[in-house]
Amino acid sequence: MLSRLKNEWKEFLENSLREYLGSNEIAPLSMGVPPKREMGDVAFPMFPYSKAAKKSPKDIAEDLYKKMGENHPMGEVILAGPYFNVKLDISALSSSILKEVEEKGEEYGKSERLKGKKAMVEFSCPNTNKPLHLGHMRNDSIGESVSALIKSQGADVMKVNLINNRGVHICKSMLAYKTFGNGETPESTGEKGDHFVGRYYVRFAQWEKEAEEEKKNNPDCVNNPDWVDPGEKAQAMLRAWENGDEEVRALWQKMNNWTLQGLEESYKNMGISFDKYYYESETYKFGKDEVLKGLEKGVFQKEEDGSVQVDLAPIGLDKKVLLRKDGTSLYMTQDIGTAIRRHEDWPFDSLIYVVASEQKYHFTVLFYCLGLLGYTWAKELHHLSYGMVNLPDGKMKSREGTVVDADDLLEELTMLAKAEIESKNREDAVDDVNETSRKIALGALNYYLLQVSPTKDMVFNPKESISFNGNTGPYLQYTGARISSILRKYEESGEKDVPFMGELLSNDDEKELLKLVDTFPEIVEKAAMNYDPSIIAGFLYDLTKTFSHYYHDNRILNAETKELVKARVMLCYMISVVMKNGFALIGVPFLEAM
Repeated sequence: MLSRLKNEWKEFLENSLREYLGSNEIAPLSMGVPPKREMGDVAFPMFPYSKAAKKSPKDIAEDLYKKMGENHPMGEVILAGPYFNVKLDISALSSSILKEVEEKGEEYGKSERLKGKKAMVEFSCPNTNKPLHLGHMRNDSIGESVSALIKSQGADVMKVNLINNRGVHICKSMLAYKTFGNGETPESTGEKGDHFVGRYYVRFAQWEKEAEEEKKNNPDCVNNPDWVDPGEKAQAMLRAWENGDEEVRALWQKMNNWTLQGLEESYKNMGISFDKYYYESETYKFGKDEVLKGLEKGVFQKEEDGSVQVDLAPIGLDKKVLLRKDGTSLYMTQDIGTAIRRHEDWPFDSLIYVVASEQKYHFTVLFYCLGLLGYTWAKELHHLSYGMVNLPDGKMKSREGTVVDADDLLEELTMLAKAEIESKNREDAVDDVNETSRKIALGALNYYLLQVSPTKDMVFNPKESISFNGNTGPYLQYTGARISSILRKYEESGEKDVPFMGELLSNDDEKELLKLVDTFPEIVEKAAMNYDPSIIAGFLYDLTKTFSHYYHDNRILNAETKELVKARVMLCYMISVVMKNGFALIGVPFLEAM
């Protein structure tokens, strides 16, 4: 409604300017937002018309105001120098806003902007030599949220996960287990499978470090037939894997299964799901034939050393090897083939890769190569680049075992939430403290990770994220629970038949809350089209903060009249719908009680 009213004002002022200037050909009228709420809701600058009118922008604004009288769309005109500002009459639109919210319910905020489009989103992509850590959690939160946002605009979405289950890094944990494991298993030690395997990946790094120290202190040790170079042995194991060695393959399958079972449990706890899994052990050979086809077409070139390369000069980069001189593939080769296979599996209109910003070069080259190969859909491939997530005391390192484990972090946040619940008397009793604590932890995690634009690096502070005050998920959840309590109490009061009189919602906070409810669909569309969940998080914080101020300053259930009570309760209802729908887009559970 607000956008329609803004456009009505825009059209009205453009017609007024045509008449004022005596010309049908005028510069388009732009719209902005005044710097302060009291200056209005929309600002129309008069600068472009000063030359034609031979007057200052300030005089033009004043002349238009005098000329129009009362014949204008709803709202109050506020002149601000060269700006013709308007404070829209939101109260008069409250009935229309309420009707739309009631009719759409869970669908409020959604649109059909992308109806008929098929969008594939790749995210997570863990290795099978270690458990998920905090960096994966940011990736997963972004991927899940972006998928939900695109789906909210009517697109058919497929979420895919490429499991990195081959390579020398996988062989390192396998070799350490074979050397030091003594036949223990996740079952015998009581560990999750991914934690179990990850422990051996760390053990390999220690072993490698020990070997380096030994070689440094005693250079002749390498001549001892019993001396082992862990790195060389891991490479030998990889060659054995690629040659189909039965013993190596059996160990690989067993340890992969342990990790995958653990990852699946972590995904379930974090509310992450996928429609299809791809495995690097199956995809790493896909691209070789495609590169050879490119060689035949002349878009790739064979170098003197026998390698196949692509000339990246047209995009300002050096040449890139696509096949080594011995004919073996690289990650780039694999990803070329995987992208093509995916389009064959499910002909998408767009494919979004949620991958850290350090891989920007890789995806620039990948998309260029696919375009050279003639795939027109390559122009609809997108690298959703996200920044690093660090701890207050620095970076994480998997090989040194200094990462923040995803399971441990979620458990820590759950315990912090439980302590907070049990330390305070809340308005409503919580039936299941453990389940509520888990949902608060999940809300704290996802909100904290998503409130920062994906492109920016961030620092994750667990204790700060779980706070019930400030810009946090629990603060939003607590406000949602408070609104739910108001709605329950009103339902029990038996005053439902009182008519809704939206014009009673006339104070500044009420008008601002109505505006926020009304603009929610625009916010969702903007977040979806920009692949940016932080837009939703920022909007929800503004909504929550405004409601908290309103709740502090105004009586709701015991307002002066029954009509005012009804109006304010229905405003709470509209806010609750927006909060529930917004929460769902960023992975924050909505709680009826806390």
